[in-house]
Amino acid sequence: MGTRFACDFHVHSRYTRGASAEMTLDQMAHFAKLKGLSLLGTGDFTHPAWFLELKEMLRPAALEGLYEYKGTLFALTAEVSSFFSQKGRGRKMHNLIFAPSLEAALRIRQRLRRYGSLSLDGVPALSIASHDLLKLLKDLSPETFLVPAHIWNPLNSLLSAKAGFNSLEECFGEDAVEAPILETGLASDPPMSWRLSALQGKTFLSSSNARDPRSLGREATIFNAPLSFGELRDTLFSRDPQRLLYTLEYYPQVSKYHYNGHRSCRFSLPPQRSQSSLGADQPPAVGRESSAPANLCPVCGRPLSVGVLQRVEELADRPAQETPAGAIPFIHLMPLREILSQVLHLQSEASLVENEALRLVQAFGNELNVLLDVPLSYLEKVASPAVVQAIAKVRSGEVQLAPGYDGRSGQILIPRERREERPRVSAQISLF
Repeated sequence: MGTRFACDFHVHSRYTRGASAEMTLDQMAHFAKLKGLSLLGTGDFTHPAWFLELKEMLRPAALEGLYEYKGTLFALTAEVSSFFSQKGRGRKMHNLIFAPSLEAALRIRQRLRRYGSLSLDGVPALSIASHDLLKLLKDLSPETFLVPAHIWNPLNSLLSAKAGFNSLEECFGEDAVEAPILETGLASDPPMSWRLSALQGKTFLSSSNARDPRSLGREATIFNAPLSFGELRDTLFSRDPQRLLYTLEYYPQVSKYHYNGHRSCRFSLPPQRSQSSLGADQPPAVGRESSAPANLCPVCGRPLSVGVLQRVEELADRPAQETPAGAIPFIHLMPLREILSQVLHLQSEASLVENEALRLVQAFGNELNVLLDVPLSYLEKVASPAVVQAIAKVRSGEVQLAPGYDGRSGQILIPRERREERPRVSAQISLF
């Protein structure tokens, strides 16, 4: 609490494919307050209809380069998908764009129309190389900056084995110094990137990639004070530990491609075991390329789907568990609804889970307060012992992880110390 300034920059509007119709400025601002987020990215400013809404509804904030809507601050952001050929290989890479003003965003939109349609999707597919996109943005607006998105995503990221690169420099060449900020994404956390000495000194940004308002803040970046756009840019570029405090990270094991595995055979394993016991010379399955030796499924004999952790091992030149000097801290966290769903034995979308989450948020200000700051003794006055116990275990990292593989999502399990009756949901009403 106190001076914490929580920001979630990578979000999407309802104009992005797969996004909820609730992703409007009204709902985004509403849920930002519930979550404890002070600053959101607008997402999708490249989309013409969303840009018109932003232009009509946002108002300049007191902090230069930021905008305000119903008490929530917004920075102009957009995600674009670049597909291009470089060094004889087809590439596909997603990048985040941060613009300092609506005027700059308009100039960017007008130029990007040359490379693909902006109206088909909130994340437009553009035929422009990432290094050319970086130069274009700097020419149009020097304060604009680019952030490679979800850098370990296996399909469309900077370090993807399938269509990415082996380093920042391989992608951007001598202009790599202009892209020192990297988004970890839901598929990775900072320790995975710390394994690469080439990434030392880079700033790791965390955001939710939310496509519905309830997912806002599942990952976030925490600053110690409100920042203007220029100060925000300087803080991220310099990795200033006085202003950039820490990031909130969802567990990457939950992602669908963490371990190597074969979903149809219900088989998975970490890359260390994969390489030592199942190595083979056959190429990996189509669409699952990797420079590492392929691994065969012992059940059906076909190649395993290569996971993100395998790609980290391929590029790593540092041992695991080593924290580089000057690294910005991070905290693993899971959303309050997911904690409550395990305690209540209900889906996270269930109305009882929603109501209990809202009750706790209203009692203690916002979700981040509940998850991070409120003393357990205070929580005990409002929540059941099982809920307090679960929050305490998440805070201390006492969770069990079942990593995802081959398109199958992983799981976070909060262990229970003893068998109990299902907990009450409020002090006044017993549900069971």
